[in-house]
Amino acid sequence: MLASHPRIEIIGAPQDLGQSLRGVDMGPSAIRVAGLVERLRGLGFDVVDHGDLTCSTMALSAEGDARVRFADEVAADAEQLADVVADIAARGSFPLVLGGDHGVAIGTVGGLARHERRQAIVWVDAHGDFNVPETSPSGNVHGMPLAAILGDGDRRLVEACGVSPKALATHTVIIGLRDVDPGEAERLRKAGIRRYTMRDIDERGIRPIMDEVVAYVTRDGVDRVHLSFDMDALDPRHAPGTGTPVRGGLTYREGHLMMELLADADVVTSAEFVEVNPALDERNRTAEMAVELVASLAGQQIL
Repeated sequence: MLASHPRIEIIGAPQDLGQSLRGVDMGPSAIRVAGLVERLRGLGFDVVDHGDLTCSTMALSAEGDARVRFADEVAADAEQLADVVADIAARGSFPLVLGGDHGVAIGTVGGLARHERRQAIVWVDAHGDFNVPETSPSGNVHGMPLAAILGDGDRRLVEACGVSPKALATHTVIIGLRDVDPGEAERLRKAGIRRYTMRDIDERGIRPIMDEVVAYVTRDGVDRVHLSFDMDALDPRHAPGTGTPVRGGLTYREGHLMMELLADADVVTSAEFVEVNPALDERNRTAEMAVELVASLAGQQIL
């Protein structure tokens, strides 16, 4: 219900421990440079930018267990982010988190869960992010956050922020899937999470899928709907600056139409945009795309 929140409070979570490539910690700054605050204020919102958290960095941290790399540091960063997000939600503002890698979602959703545990999630991603240490081929936490949020995986991640599970698996939807690990795919099938692959989008189109998504996540009167948008959901032609690009993703217009339809439905109560890596980008195109998507979610219209 972004339209129902006149104040948007932004917090940067420059975490880079969840993946293997340096640079994603500069994502929040890149999104700000692309004009996020100015765009939202131009749409009539009161915007408060809290700056960035001080997160652990790959250069100064020990990897630990190779099956779940940097788990202690990721969990500590999640606790820190959860505190801020919980305070924002308590004030009735709209929390907008800028990543950082997708592992930051553990802290975002954990903070929201301190208020309402009946949360639905719209997870837009090329990947399932539903690995556990036993199925992950890399040990990278950014491939595990959705599993941890829903109560499965390494206990440090699952129990981070003092709430588990942090959202409802029965009201969780993944959109844009096209690169899923074998063990992860089996876990997704068994979990019964609703998911839409790129084939589904190709065959059916975004509009009917988003109509289904809105109806699915809002049924039974959930308390919150959180949008978690990984920029690698978009085709690399439109978002080259991500650490795990996969060809055949959402087009520019498909991404915007998704946000526009969510804005029309007025159901989203918090959001995060993650995995912008300026070190891999072209003239800040991916950060600019993130700003445009946030604007569409915030109700910006062509006319």
